[in-house]
Amino acid sequence: MTKPLAPTVAVIGGGQLARMMAEPAAALGIPLRLLAEAEGVSAAQVICDQQVGDYRDLDTLRQVTEGCTAVTFDHEHVPTEHLKALANAGLAVRPGPSALVHAQDKGVMRAKLAELGVPCPRNAIVTSLADVEAFGFPAVLKTTRGGYDGKGVWVVREPADCAEAFAAAEAAAVEVLAEELVDFRRELSALVARSPSGQAAAYPVVASTQLDGICHEVIAPAPDLDRDLAVQAQEVALTIAGALDVTGVLAVELFETNDGRILVNELAMRPHNTGHWTQDGAVTSQFENHLRAVLDLPLGSPAPRATWTVMVNILGGDTDAGRLYDGYPHAMARDPQLRVHLYGKEMRPGRKVGHVNTYGDDLDDCLERARHAAAWFRGDLGNESE
Repeated sequence: MTKPLAPTVAVIGGGQLARMMAEPAAALGIPLRLLAEAEGVSAAQVICDQQVGDYRDLDTLRQVTEGCTAVTFDHEHVPTEHLKALANAGLAVRPGPSALVHAQDKGVMRAKLAELGVPCPRNAIVTSLADVEAFGFPAVLKTTRGGYDGKGVWVVREPADCAEAFAAAEAAAVEVLAEELVDFRRELSALVARSPSGQAAAYPVVASTQLDGICHEVIAPAPDLDRDLAVQAQEVALTIAGALDVTGVLAVELFETNDGRILVNELAMRPHNTGHWTQDGAVTSQFENHLRAVLDLPLGSPAPRATWTVMVNILGGDTDAGRLYDGYPHAMARDPQLRVHLYGKEMRPGRKVGHVNTYGDDLDDCLERARHAAAWFRGDLGNESE
Protein backbone atom coordinates (compact mmCIF):
# COMPACT_ATOMS: atom_id res chain seq x y z
CA MET A 1 0.00 0.00 0.00
CA THR A 2 1.35 3.43 -0.96
CA LYS A 3 2.29 5.57 2.00
CA PRO A 4 0.12 8.75 2.14
CA LEU A 5 1.89 12.00 1.34
CA ALA A 6 0.46 13.68 4.45
CA PRO A 7 -1.31 12.67 7.68
CA THR A 8 -4.90 11.53 7.23
CA VAL A 9 -7.59 13.27 9.27
CA ALA A 10 -10.81 11.40 10.07
CA VAL A 11 -13.96 13.53 10.13
CA ILE A 12 -17.01 12.24 12.00
CA GLY A 13 -20.29 13.43 10.50
CA GLY A 14 -21.30 13.99 6.90
CA GLY A 15 -22.89 17.44 7.02
CA GLN A 16 -21.95 20.67 5.31
CA LEU A 17 -19.21 21.51 7.81
CA ALA A 18 -17.30 18.37 6.85
CA ARG A 19 -18.02 19.15 3.20
CA MET A 20 -16.48 22.60 3.54
CA MET A 21 -13.35 21.15 5.17
CA ALA A 22 -12.70 19.25 1.93
CA GLU A 23 -11.69 22.27 -0.17
CA PRO A 24 -8.87 23.56 2.09
CA ALA A 25 -7.81 19.95 2.77
CA ALA A 26 -7.42 19.39 -0.97
CA ALA A 27 -5.47 22.63 -1.35
CA LEU A 28 -3.13 21.64 1.50
CA GLY A 29 -2.81 18.04 0.29
CA ILE A 30 -4.35 16.65 3.49
CA PRO A 31 -6.30 13.40 3.01
CA LEU A 32 -9.67 13.22 4.75
CA ARG A 33 -11.56 10.09 5.73
CA LEU A 34 -15.28 10.48 6.41
CA LEU A 35 -17.71 8.66 8.66
CA ALA A 36 -21.07 9.52 7.10
CA GLU A 37 -24.45 8.75 8.58
CA ALA A 38 -25.93 7.73 5.21
CA GLU A 39 -25.05 7.34 1.55
CA GLY A 40 -24.91 10.53 -0.46
CA VAL A 41 -25.03 13.03 2.41
CA SER A 42 -23.47 16.45 1.92
CA ALA A 43 -19.82 15.65 2.72
CA ALA A 44 -19.98 12.18 1.13
CA GLN A 45 -20.44 13.89 -2.24
CA VAL A 46 -16.94 15.42 -2.08
CA ILE A 47 -14.81 13.19 0.22
CA CYS A 48 -13.98 9.96 -1.63
CA ASP A 49 -12.49 8.01 1.33
CA GLN A 50 -15.67 7.35 3.25
CA GLN A 51 -17.58 4.85 5.31
CA VAL A 52 -21.24 4.81 6.31
CA GLY A 53 -21.88 4.02 9.95
CA ASP A 54 -23.18 5.03 13.35
CA TYR A 55 -21.03 7.53 15.27
CA ARG A 56 -22.52 6.12 18.49
CA ASP A 57 -20.84 2.74 17.88
CA LEU A 58 -17.28 2.52 19.25
CA ASP A 59 -16.20 -0.28 16.91
CA THR A 60 -17.27 1.81 13.92
CA LEU A 61 -15.30 4.78 15.23
CA ARG A 62 -12.22 2.59 15.71
CA GLN A 63 -12.54 1.19 12.20
CA VAL A 64 -12.89 4.55 10.45
CA THR A 65 -10.03 6.13 12.40
CA GLU A 66 -7.58 3.24 11.92
CA GLY A 67 -4.34 4.57 10.44
CA CYS A 68 -5.41 8.20 10.86
CA THR A 69 -3.25 10.77 12.63
CA ALA A 70 -6.17 12.68 14.13
CA VAL A 71 -9.95 12.76 14.29
CA THR A 72 -12.21 15.79 14.28
CA PHE A 73 -15.93 16.41 14.02
CA ASP A 74 -18.74 17.86 11.95
CA HIS A 75 -20.96 17.79 15.05
CA GLU A 76 -20.62 17.42 18.81
CA HIS A 77 -22.76 14.35 19.45
CA VAL A 78 -20.18 11.54 19.59
CA PRO A 79 -20.46 9.97 23.08
CA THR A 80 -17.81 11.31 25.44
CA GLU A 81 -16.83 7.83 26.64
CA HIS A 82 -16.10 6.77 23.04
CA LEU A 83 -13.84 9.77 22.54
CA LYS A 84 -11.95 8.89 25.72
CA ALA A 85 -11.49 5.33 24.45
CA LEU A 86 -10.06 6.59 21.16
CA ALA A 87 -7.73 8.98 22.96
CA ASN A 88 -6.59 6.26 25.37
CA ALA A 89 -5.70 4.13 22.34
CA GLY A 90 -3.30 6.84 21.16
CA LEU A 91 -5.41 8.70 18.59
CA ALA A 92 -5.24 12.50 18.58
CA VAL A 93 -8.88 13.44 19.29
CA ARG A 94 -9.27 17.13 18.45
CA PRO A 95 -10.93 18.73 20.23
CA GLY A 96 -10.31 16.28 23.05
CA PRO A 97 -13.13 14.75 25.10
CA SER A 98 -12.35 16.84 28.19
CA ALA A 99 -12.82 19.98 26.09
CA LEU A 100 -15.67 18.82 23.87
CA VAL A 101 -17.89 17.84 26.80
CA HIS A 102 -18.36 21.57 27.47
CA ALA A 103 -20.00 21.93 24.06
CA GLN A 104 -21.92 18.66 24.46
CA ASP A 105 -23.41 19.35 27.90
CA LYS A 106 -24.77 22.78 28.71
CA GLY A 107 -24.83 22.03 32.44
CA VAL A 108 -21.12 21.17 32.44
CA MET A 109 -20.44 24.27 30.34
CA ARG A 110 -22.26 26.62 32.71
CA ALA A 111 -20.49 25.21 35.76
CA LYS A 112 -17.07 25.63 34.14
CA LEU A 113 -17.73 29.14 32.85
CA ALA A 114 -18.85 30.18 36.33
CA GLU A 115 -15.59 28.76 37.70
CA LEU A 116 -13.64 30.82 35.12
CA GLY A 117 -15.55 34.00 35.97
CA VAL A 118 -16.92 34.32 32.43
CA PRO A 119 -20.05 36.50 32.22
CA CYS A 120 -23.15 34.34 31.65
CA PRO A 121 -26.92 34.62 32.06
CA ARG A 122 -28.22 33.57 35.48
CA ASN A 123 -28.81 29.81 35.31
CA ALA A 124 -29.57 26.67 37.30
CA ILE A 125 -30.28 22.98 36.76
CA VAL A 126 -33.98 22.35 37.44
CA THR A 127 -35.63 19.02 38.11
CA SER A 128 -39.25 20.02 38.67
CA LEU A 129 -41.85 22.68 38.02
CA ALA A 130 -41.28 23.93 41.57
CA ASP A 131 -37.62 24.51 40.70
CA VAL A 132 -38.60 26.59 37.68
CA GLU A 133 -41.07 28.61 39.75
CA ALA A 134 -38.34 29.24 42.31
CA PHE A 135 -35.97 30.28 39.48
CA GLY A 136 -38.58 32.71 38.18
CA PHE A 137 -40.58 33.45 35.03
CA PRO A 138 -40.00 34.27 32.26
CA ALA A 139 -37.13 31.87 31.65
CA VAL A 140 -35.49 29.78 28.95
CA LEU A 141 -35.43 26.01 29.45
CA LYS A 142 -32.85 23.93 27.60
CA THR A 143 -32.07 20.24 27.52
CA THR A 144 -28.46 19.92 28.62
CA ARG A 145 -27.57 17.67 25.70
CA GLY A 146 -28.69 17.17 22.11
CA GLY A 147 -30.12 20.59 21.19
CA TYR A 148 -29.10 22.62 18.13
CA ASP A 149 -30.59 25.25 15.80
CA GLY A 150 -33.31 26.12 18.30
CA LYS A 151 -34.20 22.50 19.07
CA GLY A 152 -34.24 21.58 22.74
CA VAL A 153 -34.96 25.19 23.75
CA TRP A 154 -38.21 26.58 25.17
CA VAL A 155 -39.14 30.08 26.30
CA VAL A 156 -41.49 29.64 29.28
CA ARG A 157 -43.61 32.39 30.75
CA GLU A 158 -45.91 30.39 33.02
CA PRO A 159 -46.03 26.92 34.61
CA ALA A 160 -48.07 25.40 31.78
CA ASP A 161 -45.25 26.14 29.34
CA CYS A 162 -42.78 23.83 31.09
CA ALA A 163 -44.26 20.40 30.44
CA GLU A 164 -42.79 19.93 26.96
CA ALA A 165 -39.24 20.65 28.13
CA PHE A 166 -39.39 18.17 31.00
CA ALA A 167 -40.99 15.52 28.79
CA ALA A 168 -38.27 15.93 26.16
CA ALA A 169 -35.55 15.75 28.80
CA GLU A 170 -37.05 12.62 30.35
CA ALA A 171 -37.32 10.93 26.95
CA ALA A 172 -33.67 11.70 26.18
CA ALA A 173 -32.47 10.92 29.74
CA VAL A 174 -30.87 14.35 30.12
CA GLU A 175 -31.27 17.25 32.53
CA VAL A 176 -33.01 20.61 32.12
CA LEU A 177 -31.13 23.89 32.43
CA ALA A 178 -33.02 27.09 33.27
CA GLU A 179 -31.57 30.41 32.16
CA GLU A 180 -32.79 33.95 32.51
CA LEU A 181 -34.53 35.41 29.47
CA VAL A 182 -31.92 38.00 28.55
CA ASP A 183 -32.98 41.45 27.35
CA PHE A 184 -30.42 41.77 24.58
CA ARG A 185 -29.71 44.23 21.80
CA ARG A 186 -28.31 41.63 19.40
CA GLU A 187 -26.37 38.40 19.18
CA LEU A 188 -22.63 38.37 18.60
CA SER A 189 -20.13 35.61 17.88
CA ALA A 190 -16.45 35.50 18.78
CA LEU A 191 -14.61 32.85 16.77
CA VAL A 192 -11.09 31.68 17.56
CA ALA A 193 -8.85 28.86 16.38
CA ARG A 194 -6.33 27.24 18.72
CA SER A 195 -3.64 24.64 18.13
CA PRO A 196 -2.34 22.00 20.60
CA SER A 197 0.86 24.00 20.98
CA GLY A 198 -1.19 26.93 22.27
CA GLN A 199 -1.10 29.24 19.24
CA ALA A 200 -4.40 31.05 18.81
CA ALA A 201 -5.99 33.26 16.17
CA ALA A 202 -9.02 35.47 16.83
CA TYR A 203 -11.37 36.49 14.03
CA PRO A 204 -13.27 39.81 14.12
CA VAL A 205 -16.39 39.68 16.30
CA VAL A 206 -19.50 39.38 14.14
CA ALA A 207 -23.20 40.16 14.54
CA SER A 208 -25.71 37.40 13.76
CA THR A 209 -29.45 37.29 13.40
CA GLN A 210 -31.62 34.20 13.86
CA LEU A 211 -34.70 33.00 12.01
CA ASP A 212 -36.79 30.43 13.90
CA GLY A 213 -33.76 29.58 16.02
CA ILE A 214 -31.48 29.10 12.99
CA CYS A 215 -28.60 31.43 12.12
CA HIS A 216 -29.86 33.48 9.18
CA GLU A 217 -27.48 36.38 8.59
CA VAL A 218 -23.96 37.38 9.71
CA ILE A 219 -22.21 40.73 9.36
CA ALA A 220 -18.44 40.85 9.77
CA PRO A 221 -17.34 42.79 11.66
CA ALA A 222 -20.32 43.60 13.91
CA PRO A 223 -21.43 47.15 12.98
CA ASP A 224 -21.13 49.88 15.63
CA LEU A 225 -19.63 47.52 18.20
CA ASP A 226 -17.79 49.37 20.95
CA ARG A 227 -14.08 48.60 20.55
CA ASP A 228 -13.63 47.73 24.22
CA LEU A 229 -16.59 45.33 24.05
CA ALA A 230 -15.16 43.71 20.91
CA VAL A 231 -11.82 43.20 22.63
CA GLN A 232 -13.59 41.78 25.70
CA ALA A 233 -15.50 39.31 23.51
CA GLN A 234 -12.28 38.11 21.87
CA GLU A 235 -10.58 37.85 25.26
CA VAL A 236 -13.49 35.78 26.60
CA ALA A 237 -13.21 33.40 23.64
CA LEU A 238 -9.43 33.09 23.99
CA THR A 239 -9.76 32.54 27.76
CA ILE A 240 -12.28 29.74 27.25
CA ALA A 241 -10.20 28.13 24.50
CA GLY A 242 -7.09 28.17 26.67
CA ALA A 243 -8.74 27.07 29.91
CA LEU A 244 -10.55 24.15 28.25
CA ASP A 245 -7.53 23.22 26.09
CA VAL A 246 -9.57 23.46 22.89
CA THR A 247 -7.99 22.29 19.64
CA GLY A 248 -9.53 23.66 16.46
CA VAL A 249 -12.23 26.28 16.03
CA LEU A 250 -14.21 27.53 19.03
CA ALA A 251 -17.29 29.67 18.44
CA VAL A 252 -18.55 31.61 21.45
CA GLU A 253 -22.08 32.87 20.87
CA LEU A 254 -22.82 35.97 22.92
CA PHE A 255 -25.63 38.32 23.87
CA GLU A 256 -24.88 42.03 23.71
CA THR A 257 -27.25 43.37 26.35
CA ASN A 258 -29.11 46.65 26.14
CA ASP A 259 -27.04 47.97 29.05
CA GLY A 260 -23.73 47.40 27.25
CA ARG A 261 -22.55 44.00 28.56
CA ILE A 262 -21.77 40.71 26.88
CA LEU A 263 -22.99 37.34 28.18
CA VAL A 264 -21.99 33.91 26.85
CA ASN A 265 -24.94 32.06 25.35
CA GLU A 266 -23.53 28.90 23.72
CA LEU A 267 -20.24 27.22 22.78
CA ALA A 268 -19.42 25.24 19.63
CA MET A 269 -16.10 23.43 19.14
CA ARG A 270 -16.03 23.05 15.37
CA PRO A 271 -16.40 25.32 12.37
CA HIS A 272 -19.55 27.32 12.91
CA ASN A 273 -22.27 28.98 10.86
CA THR A 274 -21.21 32.40 12.13
CA GLY A 275 -17.77 31.77 10.62
CA HIS A 276 -18.87 30.91 7.08
CA TRP A 277 -18.10 34.50 6.04
CA THR A 278 -14.40 33.67 6.46
CA GLN A 279 -14.43 31.51 3.31
CA ASP A 280 -14.42 34.65 1.17
CA GLY A 281 -13.90 37.45 3.67
CA ALA A 282 -10.81 36.41 5.66
CA VAL A 283 -7.21 35.68 4.70
CA THR A 284 -7.58 32.17 6.16
CA SER A 285 -10.99 30.52 6.43
CA GLN A 286 -12.24 28.91 9.62
CA PHE A 287 -12.16 25.54 7.81
CA GLU A 288 -8.51 25.82 6.88
CA ASN A 289 -7.51 27.04 10.33
CA HIS A 290 -9.47 24.20 11.92
CA LEU A 291 -7.50 21.65 9.89
CA ARG A 292 -4.23 23.44 10.60
CA ALA A 293 -5.00 23.32 14.31
CA VAL A 294 -5.99 19.65 14.22
CA LEU A 295 -2.57 18.82 12.74
CA ASP A 296 -0.74 21.40 14.92
CA LEU A 297 0.39 23.38 11.90
CA PRO A 298 1.01 27.14 12.21
CA LEU A 299 -2.30 28.98 12.02
CA GLY A 300 -3.16 31.33 9.18
CA SER A 301 -4.11 34.98 9.48
CA PRO A 302 -7.71 35.66 10.56
CA ALA A 303 -7.58 39.21 9.18
CA PRO A 304 -10.49 40.37 7.00
CA ARG A 305 -9.91 40.88 3.28
CA ALA A 306 -12.55 43.59 2.92
CA THR A 307 -14.16 46.28 5.05
CA TRP A 308 -17.40 44.30 5.27
CA THR A 309 -18.46 40.73 4.57
CA VAL A 310 -22.08 39.56 4.77
CA MET A 311 -23.19 35.93 4.93
CA VAL A 312 -26.84 34.97 4.42
CA ASN A 313 -28.02 31.37 4.72
CA ILE A 314 -30.19 29.82 2.04
CA LEU A 315 -32.97 28.07 3.95
CA GLY A 316 -35.60 25.82 2.45
CA GLY A 317 -39.04 27.44 2.24
CA ASP A 318 -42.56 26.15 2.80
CA THR A 319 -42.86 25.04 -0.83
CA ASP A 320 -40.59 23.49 -3.44
CA ALA A 321 -40.39 26.81 -5.29
CA GLY A 322 -36.71 27.23 -4.37
CA ARG A 323 -34.19 27.10 -7.17
CA LEU A 324 -30.63 26.04 -6.37
CA TYR A 325 -28.50 25.27 -9.42
CA ASP A 326 -31.22 26.76 -11.63
CA GLY A 327 -30.82 30.01 -9.72
CA TYR A 328 -27.24 30.53 -10.88
CA PRO A 329 -27.89 32.39 -14.17
CA HIS A 330 -29.81 35.22 -12.53
CA ALA A 331 -27.75 35.44 -9.32
CA MET A 332 -24.38 35.34 -11.06
CA ALA A 333 -25.36 37.73 -13.84
CA ARG A 334 -26.80 40.24 -11.39
CA ASP A 335 -23.75 40.11 -9.10
CA PRO A 336 -20.48 38.83 -10.64
CA GLN A 337 -18.74 39.22 -7.25
CA LEU A 338 -21.28 37.03 -5.43
CA ARG A 339 -19.86 33.92 -3.76
CA VAL A 340 -22.25 30.95 -3.59
CA HIS A 341 -21.78 27.84 -1.43
CA LEU A 342 -24.34 25.04 -1.88
CA TYR A 343 -24.35 21.90 0.25
CA GLY A 344 -25.72 19.28 -2.13
CA LYS A 345 -28.99 19.01 -0.20
CA GLU A 346 -32.58 18.91 -1.33
CA MET A 347 -34.85 21.76 -0.29
CA ARG A 348 -36.90 21.18 2.86
CA PRO A 349 -38.65 23.77 5.04
CA GLY A 350 -36.12 25.42 7.36
CA ARG A 351 -33.22 23.29 6.14
CA LYS A 352 -29.84 24.93 5.53
CA VAL A 353 -29.06 24.15 1.89
CA GLY A 354 -26.37 26.74 1.26
CA HIS A 355 -25.20 30.28 1.89
CA VAL A 356 -23.99 33.30 -0.02
CA ASN A 357 -21.20 35.73 0.83
CA THR A 358 -20.78 39.29 -0.36
CA TYR A 359 -17.99 41.72 0.51
CA GLY A 360 -16.99 45.31 -0.12
CA ASP A 361 -16.66 48.80 1.35
CA ASP A 362 -20.40 49.62 1.48
CA LEU A 363 -22.33 47.64 4.09
CA ASP A 364 -25.77 48.50 2.73
CA ASP A 365 -24.71 47.32 -0.73
CA CYS A 366 -23.32 44.06 0.68
CA LEU A 367 -26.52 43.45 2.64
CA GLU A 368 -28.77 44.11 -0.36
CA ARG A 369 -26.75 41.84 -2.66
CA ALA A 370 -26.58 38.95 -0.19
CA ARG A 371 -30.23 39.18 0.82
CA HIS A 372 -31.39 39.34 -2.79
CA ALA A 373 -29.32 36.35 -3.83
CA ALA A 374 -30.44 34.21 -0.86
CA ALA A 375 -34.08 35.14 -1.48
CA TRP A 376 -33.72 34.29 -5.14
CA PHE A 377 -32.29 30.83 -4.43
CA ARG A 378 -34.93 30.27 -1.77
CA GLY A 379 -37.69 31.08 -4.26
CA ASP A 380 -39.02 34.15 -2.48
CA LEU A 381 -38.50 36.33 -5.58
CA GLY A 382 -40.17 35.94 -8.96
CA ASN A 383 -38.51 34.82 -12.15
CA GLU A 384 -38.72 38.21 -13.78
CA SER A 385 -35.30 39.51 -14.82
CA GLU A 386 -34.05 42.84 -13.51
